[in-house]
Amino acid sequence: MSILYLVSTPIGNLEDITARALRILAQVSLIAAEDTRHTKQLLQHFKINTRLTSYYEHNKLGKLNQILEALAEGDIALVSDAGTPALNDPGYELVRAALTAGHQVSPIPGPSAPLAALVTSGLPTDSFLYLGYLPRKSGERQKAMQNILSLPYTLICLETPHRLLAALDDIKTVLGDRAIAVARELTKMHEEIFRGKISEAHAHFTAQPARGEITLVIAGAPNETSRWLTGQVNAEIEMLLANQVSASQIARQIAAKSGWPRRTIYQMVTEIQQSDQDGDQEPG
Repeated sequence: MSILYLVSTPIGNLEDITARALRILAQVSLIAAEDTRHTKQLLQHFKINTRLTSYYEHNKLGKLNQILEALAEGDIALVSDAGTPALNDPGYELVRAALTAGHQVSPIPGPSAPLAALVTSGLPTDSFLYLGYLPRKSGERQKAMQNILSLPYTLICLETPHRLLAALDDIKTVLGDRAIAVARELTKMHEEIFRGKISEAHAHFTAQPARGEITLVIAGAPNETSRWLTGQVNAEIEMLLANQVSASQIARQIAAKSGWPRRTIYQMVTEIQQSDQDGDQEPG
């Protein structure tokens, strides 16, 4: 049976492509590419003349049988615009179909923006969760963050320049002011990796608007041993209430430094406020 090769290509610097990747791209009978124009430039640079066909998000199901028919005749390579194919790019369905048809699927490892950002972030790399692109809308982003609020894993996600500041706002609102690395234009001439708190990243990219491809690496939830005790949280709530701080501001401030979920703290604030109101209404 023929082989479907998943070939990693450079995420910026063309020197990062491997010798094996070049050999496979030159030997296969067909290359299925996310953007044939982009991949053609790569092949021309390395003087590779292999035939190309498009395989992207909006035609991946329609092209599936055509590519499987070609795979029955000889080996095929799948490439994305940059990095490792089938990782946040079209490819999962083709891999499943090839395996079902009895073909071998073989990875040709190489560049990967999420892993490059992770290992240079300065955050723990022993366990991590890859989230792909965050939702476009603020409410959906915050809901996504709520679902992973208490997870201890380092978080990796992708974002676009025009949504970066709004995304940082939503991440900080739900997760608190955690440590973050914002990696952009990795391996390219204007590569930048900002490391600091989420609030500091927001200030930095407000002053210097981001461009290019962006990967966010965010610290996981604090260990239980570093979380405040319940009495400590209650005391802080009482103090802030006495200073006329709103419930939402209290929840945001305490969540950022206590290791407690913002939503839980907000509920505690409203319960204390209700208890105080009930006490004031009791007859003397």
